[in-house]
Amino acid sequence: MQTILRDLENAIRKGQSVAWTALVETRGSTPQKAGAVMLVFPDGSQAGTLGGGCVEAEVKRRALRLLDAGKAELLSFQLDSDYGWDDGLICGGRMRMLVDPVHPGDDLSYFESYMRLLEDGVGCTEAIIIDSEKAGGPEAARFLISADGVPVASRPAVASPGQVEIPDQVVAGLRPVVDRPRAYVTDGVSYLPQLERCRLLIVGAGHVGQKVAELADTVDFDVWVVDDREQYCNPERFPSAKRLIVAPLDNALSGLDIDSNTMCIIVTRGHNHDEEALYHVAETPARYVGMIGSRRKIRLIFEDLLREGVPRDRLERVHAPLGFDIGSQTVPEIAVSIVAELIAHRNLGGMPTQSRPASILSEIAAE
Repeated sequence: MQTILRDLENAIRKGQSVAWTALVETRGSTPQKAGAVMLVFPDGSQAGTLGGGCVEAEVKRRALRLLDAGKAELLSFQLDSDYGWDDGLICGGRMRMLVDPVHPGDDLSYFESYMRLLEDGVGCTEAIIIDSEKAGGPEAARFLISADGVPVASRPAVASPGQVEIPDQVVAGLRPVVDRPRAYVTDGVSYLPQLERCRLLIVGAGHVGQKVAELADTVDFDVWVVDDREQYCNPERFPSAKRLIVAPLDNALSGLDIDSNTMCIIVTRGHNHDEEALYHVAETPARYVGMIGSRRKIRLIFEDLLREGVPRDRLERVHAPLGFDIGSQTVPEIAVSIVAELIAHRNLGGMPTQSRPASILSEIAAE
């Protein structure tokens, strides 16, 4: 979304009009889900996608027409033979689109507020009225609501600067962003959440850590990397990392800001470094802690940490070995298995995984 907003800003800065198109409601089987956004430029080019195929082509055609009209409009598409024969999209579903033309000289405060919220990484929700009678407001009106439920901006602006008049029905249907809701429609309002970004702390800047960082950035994690080797932990190897920390692990991890929105993985170059890292992160409030390694190595580390006084219940929550079992053999495959588990844990609220730290601890206790 930030890329789309930057593209819009750049177009307006160059004196170019652009049509903001967003998928606000789907029913049945569709090639894309609500929340997808595409910009359409006067020359017919685009940024982003609404799912491709004939529907996207028709949205672009109508968006170009609406650029001249200058008024936001909702469009509906039934995915039947009219939009499916050429590209296999006879899904039987329905898609509803918002087309909102933006011109040089328009008030851009809505999009500026949107960008600020996304840059802060705290999450927000865009509410779009798709049924004026049910929602008690004008159709196609857009409202931007912060993670704590405060209306921040509206488009078109319906109040003086610093104030946003928002229908009661819109506020009533809002779900907390902290619950990580998907896009939904209720009482004539489409809600498009932008979820809070999770920080991913990668301890170990070797080949696995590098590939995990690359994949994690593409699925909206803010990546931090810790390693004691500058030749590995540097901007050339981790160009998308938000923070790189080069220091002995004990110094780097002691007092590091690890909160309940942080996920940690330990993928260092050796047993001793893994143990040292886990000693520091096991008792933090991190949302997720995972460690790479064989079952034997994990057992030895757990035994050592128990002797050093790390509480058993803190080790029970460690995902070790981390990653889903997909028969990984190469570094890219290992990274895919790790990032898949991170996504599942983030999006599904701590779902059970194939990691079994509790069983290892049970074996230790039984001896």
